[in-house]
Amino acid sequence: MNQPLAYIHPGAKIAKNVVVEPFTTIHNNVTIGDGTWIGSNVTIMEGARIGKNCNIFPGAVISAAPQDLKYNGEDTIVTIGDNTTIRECATIHKGTSDRNKTVIGQNCLIMAYCHIAHDCIVGDNCIFSNNSTLAGHVTIGDNVILAGLVAVHQFVSVGQHAFVTGGSLVRKDVPPFVKAAREPLSYVGINSVGLRRRGFQSEKIREIQNIYRILYQKHYNNSQATQIIEAEMEATPERDEILQFIRDSQRGIMKGYFSNN
Repeated sequence: MNQPLAYIHPGAKIAKNVVVEPFTTIHNNVTIGDGTWIGSNVTIMEGARIGKNCNIFPGAVISAAPQDLKYNGEDTIVTIGDNTTIRECATIHKGTSDRNKTVIGQNCLIMAYCHIAHDCIVGDNCIFSNNSTLAGHVTIGDNVILAGLVAVHQFVSVGQHAFVTGGSLVRKDVPPFVKAAREPLSYVGINSVGLRRRGFQSEKIREIQNIYRILYQKHYNNSQATQIIEAEMEATPERDEILQFIRDSQRGIMKGYFSNN
């Protein structure tokens, strides 16, 4: 912590074994956990709460003021979980009075030039490829992968274990366990490869497939489909999570590829 070419505000709370490279600026009211590495030319502004064993690469900006005209300087924060990597020139803005915080979970990989706007909540084990962008108030579940150049509209939710292909515009909510592709963004199957990699058994994967066949391939509307799924499918955590996601959706869920978009 005796790096002469970095500026660290005396009010910052830096744990042991933190490495800060030259030309980095760390402002007041910042907390950084043990074992974290901060590359050169990083700017960490007031309100950052960075966990243990994180890696933040050159040019990243953490906890800048939101790009929201309603923001009036409220005392808000950014929280970054343990073992998360933020690559070059990524930007993560702190919250507004809506949620008071922006949250990145544990074990995430946020690749170069990604932008995570104010009041976003990102779960654990997520991967955002280069130039993916979240507008404000977005909610991302655990184990979500956004391929490169994905743009997510404000207030959208993406369910856990979902995969969104590169260059997609995400205007509607993406339910859990699915693959989303094409324009406009559509259901193209479940994320079976990702689910297998995370230990889901074949029987469980077939159960999820059967739920989404009713929702997307039987030509029911969402209300009809959810009633049939609840009546005919055995109650499981995955079934209940899908149903709850659909019922909670504020923007509506994305369409199926074979439906009229």
